[in-house]
Amino acid sequence: MTGLFITFEGVDGAGKTTQAALVAEAFRRSGRKVLQTREPGGTPVSEAVRRLLLDPQYQVDPLAEVLLYEAARAQLVAEVIRPALEAGEVVICDRFIDSTLAYQGYGRGMDCAMLELLNDRATAGLRPQVTLVLDVNPREGQARTGQRPADRMELAGYDFQVRVQQGFRELAAKDRRLQLIEAGGAIAQVHRRVIEALRPWAPELLPAGEDFTDDHG
Repeated sequence: MTGLFITFEGVDGAGKTTQAALVAEAFRRSGRKVLQTREPGGTPVSEAVRRLLLDPQYQVDPLAEVLLYEAARAQLVAEVIRPALEAGEVVICDRFIDSTLAYQGYGRGMDCAMLELLNDRATAGLRPQVTLVLDVNPREGQARTGQRPADRMELAGYDFQVRVQQGFRELAAKDRRLQLIEAGGAIAQVHRRVIEALRPWAPELLPAGEDFTDDHG
């Protein structure tokens, strides 16, 4: 497998969607072929599961929730991510296995050892080379997402997001694959921090221009 697999993580509103798009642009400028995708989603089956999981009208049992996430992930890996990596592409994914540990493990209080086993089965052992954890105060994240209707996970509340953030921090402290990035403040500043964190894997990358939007995700 010759491609490069990068994932973005963080609480809701941390800026993952914005930063993933900027990194994809930077790779394309350097001449690399890039596949950008998201979890849950990225395939017709996985997008259908996403709509179910994030719809606030449904009350989903925690075990059912994690199994649905893993089903969407298995489809995405088999149909999209693994073939792109085998073709030598850069794959950038908005959320992946670490979200399961942070949200369902630390957030919902589920057993992380069981979740790691489920992650391993769903991905057939596939892991990113690097995971960028955008670390932002959950209050700031909530303010950023306040412009649009909240999905089911965002409606879980502030205390839930605090547990999720702590989960990401503890995961980053235990595994050097996860790079913790200060994500408060201006998009351009965060982007430069992200590019610096990626240099060991992609020294050719240069930051994008300064024409940034205010979108966060």
